[in-house]
Amino acid sequence: MRQLCKVLAIHPSGYYAWRSSAGSRRSIEDRRLLAHIKQSWLESGAVYGYRKVHDDLRELGETCGRNRVYRLMRLASLKSQTGYHRRPGHRGGAAAIVAPNRLQQQFDVAAPNRAWVTDITYIRTHEGWLFLAVVIDLFSRQVVGWSMQSRMDRELAMKALLMAVWRRQPKNTVVVHSDQGSQFTSYDWQDFLKAHNLQASMSRRGNCHDNAVAESFFQLLKRERIRRKTYISREEARRDVFDYIEMFYNPKRRHGYNNRLSPVNYEKQYFERLASV
Repeated sequence: MRQLCKVLAIHPSGYYAWRSSAGSRRSIEDRRLLAHIKQSWLESGAVYGYRKVHDDLRELGETCGRNRVYRLMRLASLKSQTGYHRRPGHRGGAAAIVAPNRLQQQFDVAAPNRAWVTDITYIRTHEGWLFLAVVIDLFSRQVVGWSMQSRMDRELAMKALLMAVWRRQPKNTVVVHSDQGSQFTSYDWQDFLKAHNLQASMSRRGNCHDNAVAESFFQLLKRERIRRKTYISREEARRDVFDYIEMFYNPKRRHGYNNRLSPVNYEKQYFERLASV
């Protein structure tokens, strides 16, 4: 490279500046790759390093090398964020109100409005986090309540549950299963359950399998929709998640648990059978 610069009578810094200029083929390709790199990194919740991002690019059919991905991520200040340092002396305290695990991983139920599960996930946008809370009926796996906002608090969870109650109007007691997050152990949450004839059930601490149906839905949402997009704003993400839940997942998406029927059609079939008896 130095010999080439001598032959061309240019300084090495000038050559590298030319290579990275806006119009060079290399820089144009770098910008295109960086868009895919940012999407992979954001969809991972900012936990992916360059190796896993490179794996994502390979699945997309890109042939760039791992070192190139590392260089582009370093220049864009993208690096794995695996968590937060615990404050000195801090220890996790006991949850405010903990309910027994009434569900006990019994995810197969015989009728609608017998057992609901609820959980919260996060969606990365360029504007910041968007948090999504859902309530799912275990009978059909239908999302019967949801809520989205920029803060993860008990209001987020309660709005999703309020939608579920308003939509379903359950006549009998419904078990509502959640984890032991602060949103679900608050006194407001417990008061709401009692006021609407709902019975709390909670996962054991650190056991994600106790709420596997909600986790499975979030995996579907991210694999089939979120990971295919890069959201500029929370509002853009909110519209897209609404479209996935209400226009695709509930009415159209065939579910293996539902004999290849969508959640809406599975429940429709159930009520048609009841009417014919």
